[in-house]
Amino acid sequence: MSSAHRYLPQSEDERAAMLAAIGAARIEDLFASIPERLRLRRPLDVPGPLAEMDLVAWMADCASANRLPDPGAQFLGAGAYRHFAPALVDHLISRTEFYSSYTPYQPEISQGTLQAVFEYQTLIGQLTGLPVANASMYEGASTLAEAVLMAERVAPRGRVVVSDAVHPEYLQVVRTYVANMGIAVDTFGARPDGSADPLAARRALETRASALVIQHPNFLGCLEDVEGMAAAARQAGAVLMVVVTEPVSLGLLKAPGSQGAGIVLGEGQGLGVPLSYGGPFLGFLAAGDGYMRQMPGRLVGEARDVDGRRGYVLTLATREQHIRRAKATSNICTNEGLCALTAAIFMAALGKRGLMDLARQNHARAAYARERIAAAKACTLPHAAPFFNEFVVRLPIPAEQAVEALAAKGIAAGVPLARYLPERDRDLLVTVTEMNPRPAIDRLAAELGRLA
Repeated sequence: MSSAHRYLPQSEDERAAMLAAIGAARIEDLFASIPERLRLRRPLDVPGPLAEMDLVAWMADCASANRLPDPGAQFLGAGAYRHFAPALVDHLISRTEFYSSYTPYQPEISQGTLQAVFEYQTLIGQLTGLPVANASMYEGASTLAEAVLMAERVAPRGRVVVSDAVHPEYLQVVRTYVANMGIAVDTFGARPDGSADPLAARRALETRASALVIQHPNFLGCLEDVEGMAAAARQAGAVLMVVVTEPVSLGLLKAPGSQGAGIVLGEGQGLGVPLSYGGPFLGFLAAGDGYMRQMPGRLVGEARDVDGRRGYVLTLATREQHIRRAKATSNICTNEGLCALTAAIFMAALGKRGLMDLARQNHARAAYARERIAAAKACTLPHAAPFFNEFVVRLPIPAEQAVEALAAKGIAAGVPLARYLPERDRDLLVTVTEMNPRPAIDRLAAELGRLA
């Protein structure tokens, strides 16, 4: 067998049979969707076999060619946020009893894992203001889709109403999930100040819907009137579902559950989980008691044995491997244990006051940046609604062009909205966290002012 086929277990005849079954003449046909200009037609330019020490030196030399932006001059957000995590977080999650453990199939011998998940659920419940939180969600977008399905199971009306100011990728994932399930997804617009329009929401809810979905802070960085939206949903017999992509904001904002939201969900990455080139992230989901038996994934509960000793159990496991398929709420096969543990340790390390201080730092620095950028030549702020740590800047040139220009100077200026909203080609979404010092903010404002 040639070295090229050493790691391919199928024979030539078996490969030919599989290709014939899917209607392909050759293996190259499987890559027809990749543009010709992106295909590599030559061997990779890598050295021959090296000793480990020489290989490490070669890789370090390659890495030294990268041009990295100033860590303080990165103003990216749009659903993924850079926060400082205390060293103890990484230290604790790296302990082998946590790092190497897997899904707790045998609860009686997985007490440590189950307790960690239980603590995570408790903290998420406190953060969102709702009594029941689960563990198992992959990331924010699919969590929203699962929450929509959960709301439909409780009140099957075949329709949900979603604010236009919800993250476009989240909305796209929801549409993909429900495309063949007979569930319509209708959207309503935002006001000029950047927040969701409550009158438009009420009009959209005149036709029966199982849920009203908003994001808070929304995709444009603006805060929403959660209580007003909750009243509109309640009047229409729908549940208010609040999406939170920046969980640090809940250190400063009122818990959505205390404002009338029946389901609160989102992305937990900001709670100590590193960005890691896009994953793994951590979806979280909390709801009222009426939704508990329709929650996807797992719920860990606390119990006592006959001797009164405390133990932890899988109170609810509603996936296909645990119960009959007809009654399963999802086929989620993870408990996101390590990411959930990371978030739990992060929240426990900061505590209530620490999370509040962190949120205040984020808002204060973002407010400073917004003020400085507003004073920059030819830069305007299209939205007047209150915000947390993210806001939109309207530039004198296309935002993509501005981002490229500032990247050459070592600044990751933000996310061009045209990537999601083509009509907003001059709008830039800027995010400021505790990781952005004032000198870096001043430099961003100065460079944006030079674009005119």
